[in-house]
Amino acid sequence: MTRPAPTPVRLGLRANLAQFTLLVAVNALVGGLLGQERVVVPLLAEQAFRLTAATSALTFILTFGVVKAVTNFFAGTLSDRYGRKPVLVAGWLAGLPVPLLLIWAPAWSWVIAANVLLGVNQGLTWSTTVIMKIDLVGPRRRGLAMGLNEAAGYVAVAITAMATGALAQQYGLRPAPFLLGAAFAALGLGLSTLAVRETRGHARHEAGTPHGGLSTRQVFVLTSFREPALSSVSQAGLVNNLNDGLAWGLLPILFAAHGLPIAGIGLLSALYLAVWGVGQMATGALSDRWGRKWLIASGMLAQGLALAVVAVTTSPATWAAALVVLGAGTAMVYPTLLAAVGDVAHPSWRARAVGVYRLWRDGGFAAGALLSGVVADLYGVAAAIWTVAALTAASGLLVAVRMYETHARGKAGP
Repeated sequence: MTRPAPTPVRLGLRANLAQFTLLVAVNALVGGLLGQERVVVPLLAEQAFRLTAATSALTFILTFGVVKAVTNFFAGTLSDRYGRKPVLVAGWLAGLPVPLLLIWAPAWSWVIAANVLLGVNQGLTWSTTVIMKIDLVGPRRRGLAMGLNEAAGYVAVAITAMATGALAQQYGLRPAPFLLGAAFAALGLGLSTLAVRETRGHARHEAGTPHGGLSTRQVFVLTSFREPALSSVSQAGLVNNLNDGLAWGLLPILFAAHGLPIAGIGLLSALYLAVWGVGQMATGALSDRWGRKWLIASGMLAQGLALAVVAVTTSPATWAAALVVLGAGTAMVYPTLLAAVGDVAHPSWRARAVGVYRLWRDGGFAAGALLSGVVADLYGVAAAIWTVAALTAASGLLVAVRMYETHARGKAGP
């Protein structure tokens, strides 16, 4: 009895549309699990656990950022060694207890523990869905693929942030807002276990002949320091999430201090995240046509300007306008950075390069929580926002000076 011939591996969005769409849905659930914290946990720190110092209140973001950054690094290495799907499933198993710990937490240490697990969950699941989509689509539509992936995740963060804000105002800070997260974790685990298929074979197909394997240490040094485009991308990713760490941890406290109700805080947070999320569907595709470098540089400068406006105003309407610009600038940057990594890294070490980039990028959460918390405690929230705004603008200028264009269509002709 002859065995049926194996299905040939084909690259491209259209050829892998069903699996790609499933992974978009899975990443939306990943974002939803993160979104349950965006509004409610900073308010829990103040109102339930009486943490008044910004540095103490932001420890949950610091913990989350450190754990997620390290987990990103190992997600890439483990994906190359064992395959993408086992890493994805392991990430969802880590995420299952998170909503329960937040609901039952009798002390702030439980919230910290929940964020350790959330960091593991986000590092394994989000990194792996990125790697799998890059595997499936091949080189031509990489920006579009990353735009759709990141849009799904951050639109889900936005919707969940708004929903949890409304639930918290109606029913209290616990348990209602976190029941959404419990549903997201269960559904994500089920889909990843039963429906998602392994994609490592697509990366091997794209790689073709072996590429003289690089060690993990070599990949780390190239991505972090030596390769001009990859190292520029890594620092921009770190600073991008540094300012998002500030937006996550301090802006809800700033808005509450000016008398904004919880639902209003949720609406402002959701506005920023929604523009960020939806905008990526356009900016990822645009980077396939226009190139990566100038979208990244311009997006970082726009974020710096938006944060400066937040620092100088007390008007909710002006805050809303500034957060729209902040979200748009982040949308210009976020999928484009990932696409640039995919442009430069060879398929044989691409998953590890993505892991190293995301190590630096999500280390920005920890850096942002620590820096903005310390500056806010010493000099006030406005000073913290100004500091991060200046760093964000400087990052954009560094990209403009050091990074080369990585996408063929964005390069100048002969």
